[in-house]
Amino acid sequence: MEPVFIAILIALLEYLTFGALVGRARGRFGVKAPATVGHPEFERIYRVHQNTLESLIVFVPALWIFGLYVSPLLAAGFGAVFIVARAIYAVGYIKAAEKRSIGAGLSGLTTAIVVLWALVALARRVLS
Repeated sequence: MEPVFIAILIALLEYLTFGALVGRARGRFGVKAPATVGHPEFERIYRVHQNTLESLIVFVPALWIFGLYVSPLLAAGFGAVFIVARAIYAVGYIKAAEKRSIGAGLSGLTTAIVVLWALVALARRVLS
């Protein structure tokens, strides 16, 4: 399971990095907490951070279950794809909202695959 844990920790480090970008953007664009609107670039950076949190809530437990009931190495591979996809999403979204599609689609697809495959694997185990 160590490869799964490494993938999860890297995904969490990526999320923390996005949080640091929000803090830096607050200073750069003069958006004082608790405000979440102001400059359009700040808002995009903020959305990258928030959307990544929303994705992690589903992805992390699904990846853990997938690693336990399917394959830790395959789970780590899906974790790597998710991490890269979120980076692509962040770079695109920060440039312009319409440039987030590839990263959003790839991370969403990865999450769906992991959730569904983990569900099937767990159901098979319970029913056997």
